[in-house]
Amino acid sequence: MKALLPSDPAPAVRLADALDVTPGDDELLVQVEAISVNRGETFRLEDAGPGWRPGKDIAGRVVGAAATGRGPREGARVVAHLDDGGWAERAVVPLDRVAELPDAVDTTTAAALPLAGLTALRLLRATGPVAGRRVLLTGASGGVGHYFVELAAAHGPDLTVVVGTPSRAERLRELGATRAVGSVEEAGRPFDIGLDSVGGDSTQAVLGALTTHGRLVWFGQASRKPPVLDFFDWSGGAMATISKFHYLDDVTPVADDLATLVRLTASGRLHPEIGLHDGWDNANAAIAALLDRRVRGNVVLEVA
Repeated sequence: MKALLPSDPAPAVRLADALDVTPGDDELLVQVEAISVNRGETFRLEDAGPGWRPGKDIAGRVVGAAATGRGPREGARVVAHLDDGGWAERAVVPLDRVAELPDAVDTTTAAALPLAGLTALRLLRATGPVAGRRVLLTGASGGVGHYFVELAAAHGPDLTVVVGTPSRAERLRELGATRAVGSVEEAGRPFDIGLDSVGGDSTQAVLGALTTHGRLVWFGQASRKPPVLDFFDWSGGAMATISKFHYLDDVTPVADDLATLVRLTASGRLHPEIGLHDGWDNANAAIAALLDRRVRGNVVLEVA
């Protein structure tokens, strides 16, 4: 089968032959129709180990049902979130990582859901109740920011997002953000909850913008710089709670939350935003556009 494999110079990929895959008893074989490219995967391409193949978010059709008789049947359309190996013509998918698609959700839209959608859904769950709370979100320009704003808005927070462009600010306000600013300093203070995905100096700035007993949730470092916190800086969040968040929490099955994202999309309550839609033979151009921040929302590539 064909697959996108790591290539030089990193983070490039090449379309080449790869060993075919065989599912286990509780796994499906999926003919992949669309894949999503996430920023974190491009970072991993810079340090790809032997035999590793990229690909977390896929959508397609089941061509081999699980031998145990559980899960979607052959011919079913599905979306899945894998650890790796999804950028290929066929992929092995564990039953706890897949959700079936209704007719109302096409595979291109579905491919944009898993990583960004799961992160946003679980991040909202991790923050606790947000109704009436002042919430600050950094790095809100990407897919996670889009989904988080749309999911959170229904709960009624006073939500301020930090974004890089006026067009992105306008879109997030349309989705329910109260304010959109260009920096944490511009956001003012105090906030009850601060969510930081930038790292570096941003994490300390978010901590300083919190109320005395506020909560800081760190969930990434898009700046590619680890956060450095000064606990002797009493400008804000003097007695704040600091949490490290990872979207794979091992509590709620991924399949259940994928099904929730699919249901919300099918009912028109969640609107995936695809900023770049192309064929997988143009994967390198798509990766470059993503890294250059020329894409608003998700990158989805069709598998020929």
